[in-house]
Parts: sequence; structure tokens; C-alpha cells
Amino acid sequence: MRKVSLADKFGEFTEHWSPKIAGELNGQHVKLVKFQGDFVWHHHEAEDELFLVVRGGFRMDYRDESGQELSMDICEGEFVIVPRGMEHRPCAQGEAQVLLFEPLSTLNTGNVRSARTIEAPEKI
Repeated sequence: MRKVSLADKFGEFTEHWSPKIAGELNGQHVKLVKFQGDFVWHHHEAEDELFLVVRGGFRMDYRDESGQELSMDICEGEFVIVPRGMEHRPCAQGEAQVLLFEPLSTLNTGNVRSARTIEAPEKI
């Protein structure tokens, strides 16, 4: 058992869109990531994802079942769960510090491979 300071862990890295593993429980990763700018559109076939804003805020763009593009703002202290199969793209005007809670198998870019794909996130 160990206590984790989110402020300390976020202070250990500066890069954006590069999730770090801060913990693991019951087949799930607790990841920390800094957002800035627009991410890639993607979805996850088999995994739901939880995005909890620790500092700052971001906009989650997503496509509903009919393919209509929508968005919602996620502010500091709020979280959103993106259901499996839903196409989405986080976007942040300024830097946002975000905690992700997702299954161990979750690839950050889901069904898309790009320069932002992180195959093996670093443990911090």
C-alpha cells in the first residue's frame, strides 16, 4: 500500500499526450496525462475510459450513434466516462492535468495508430 501525491507525480513530467502509469488495481491502470492542443479521433472497441480533470479543463469532442459531432466541457474536479465504441477526441486550449482510469489493455489512441500512440506507458 502506498500513498500517491497527484501534484508530485504531475511534476515529474512535462510532455503532453504521453500517459504515465501511476497505479494499478483490479486489471485497471490509473494513468496521469497532460493535455494541450487537439488529440486524434479514435475509439476503443472493448474498453470504457474515465477522464478526471485534476487541474485545468478540456473539451471532449465525440460522435453520437448517428455520427453527429458533439462536444462537452470537462472542468477541474469533474469527470466523464466515454463508453466503449464511442468515437472521441480530447482537446485542450491550455494545459490540463487529467487522471485516466481504464483497463490494462487500453491503448491511448484506441483503433488508430499515429505519432501520438504510446505502446508501453512509463510507470512513475
